[in-house]
Formats: sequence, C-alpha cells, structure tokens
Amino acid sequence: MTRNGHGRTGALFASLCAALTAATAVAVSGCASPADPEPARYTGEPRDLTYAEQVTVERGEEILVEKCMKEKGFPYWTGPVASVADRQGNGYVLTDVAWAKEYGYGRELDERAERARREDRNIAYAGTLAERDLVRYNTALDGTPSNGVVTVDLPLGGTVWTPRDGCRATAMKELYGDLPAWFRAKKTVQSLTALYAPEIVADARFKRAVEDWAACMREAGHPYDTPLEIREKRSAITEGMSPAAARATEVRLAVAEATCANGTALARTARSLEHRLRSERLRPYRDDIAAFRRMNLTALARAEALGAGTASP
Repeated sequence: MTRNGHGRTGALFASLCAALTAATAVAVSGCASPADPEPARYTGEPRDLTYAEQVTVERGEEILVEKCMKEKGFPYWTGPVASVADRQGNGYVLTDVAWAKEYGYGRELDERAERARREDRNIAYAGTLAERDLVRYNTALDGTPSNGVVTVDLPLGGTVWTPRDGCRATAMKELYGDLPAWFRAKKTVQSLTALYAPEIVADARFKRAVEDWAACMREAGHPYDTPLEIREKRSAITEGMSPAAARATEVRLAVAEATCANGTALARTARSLEHRLRSERLRPYRDDIAAFRRMNLTALARAEALGAGTASP
C-alpha cells in the first residue's frame, strides 16, 4: 500500500491562514491563490514548499520506493499522490471561491481517492502472496522495529517512532539526506500548531469574526453558526439526493461559505492571529522549522532530478 495515499490533506503547518475549532487545529483552506504561484527558487533562505512542490517530492518518494523494492525482488507500482487540488479545501473555513465553485466540499476528490485506494496494484499484489511471502514483502517495504527505530519526543508530550530500515526509510534517506534528522524535524514541526491553537479559539476577535460570518451566511439563506457545523451536518444536508443534486447543493453552500469568509473579518482575523501567535510561541523551535524547510528543499531538488516534477500536479 502506498503511504502517500491520495486523500485531501489540507494546508501544512506553515500556512499563515489557520483558524481552529475548539478541539482541533484546522487550517483555513484556499489562502493561496488558485494557481498556487511558484516562489523564487531556493537561494539559501529556507522556505516552505508550495503544494505543487509537495506533489513533486512525494512522487520522488514513490520512484525511490519502486527502485528499492525491485532491488529486493518485489514488484512495486508508483501510486498517485494527493494533487494540488486535494491539498486545498480541508480546513476550518473555505476562503477560495474559485476552488469552492469547482469542488464544493471536495466530494469528487474524496471519491477519486477512494477509487485510487480500491485500485491500488500494490494492495492487490500483496493480497496474492502466501503468508510467509507477505511478511517478507511488508518487511521490505516498511521495515521492522526489531532492526531499530527513530524516536521523537513531541513538544506537547508523547513519543512517535519509525523503523530505520525498509524501502520507505531508504527513500526518505535518499531524498532528505538524514532519516533521523528528517523524522525529528518533521514530527516536531507538524505538532507545533497545538502550541497556539487554543489562544486563537479563545480570542474575542476570532469569536466576533465567526459571529459575523454566521450572520452573512444567514443572509445568504444558509443558517449555520460555524463552518464546523456545516461539516458535521454535511451528510444530512445531502441525504437522499442524487449525486448531481448533492454536488450542486454542496457547491452553492461552499461558495457562500468562502464568500462570507472573505466578505467578513473571519479569514483576515484568523491569518492575523496566527501570524502573531506563531511568532511568539514558536520562537524556541526556530531551528527545527529551519531544518524542516531546508531538508524539504533538498528533497525537492533530488525529486526533480529523478523526473518527479514532469507530470502535471
């Protein structure tokens, strides 16, 4: 099974467009322009990857996994990775009206991801193997803890680990240069949103912005108090509808959500609060963030050299 999968992932930690629910940090989607313009090439100052560049890096990983598995005597088919569109639209509130018009709440993207999972040739191949061969296949692909692991203690508590061996680990080492350093930087950085999330949720300005958004939605004929309420009721809203009617309903609602997010202070307030709080709360982790960005840019260059950036995102 391909680890990258094909589902929508939402914005990364570094986006300055995050708003949060009361329980979970969830990025505001659609903050980049629909075209997701490429920034200047790496000149020494570490930066975050664009969505398109993330696609290239993950394709590079798949290419290296395929190479490694073949060297170990197993077939492997590079699977699809989440597209640029898949990486948008999965946050606290939609802000990209163009994306909302095209995808609504991503119903067709989710269906495409599910088809990709069902049609994964690697899963089908693994299903044909006898138990002994399946163990060898899984060990070759994902490694085994008995051969050593990389562990990371997270800033807010808890520990995560990954095997040091297996083709996935080999691919990461080839892309990023140092598997333990990469895994530590990645897991540390990805956990940092929780350091400032509760303050955004509790801020009176954020609460007022959500109330203004809700008033805008009511005026548009959609009586929902929060974007989260829409996501909780999404299935009920379209229950019993044909696929075409369900899609049309979701598109209308998503466009209204994004329009109200931009027409009120909600998107702007979320961006402002996160920008300030990230600067304050993440100062102790500047080195981790810089290392994460540098290694991502290293992986991008290596993935491009493998030809991973030649397909459309």
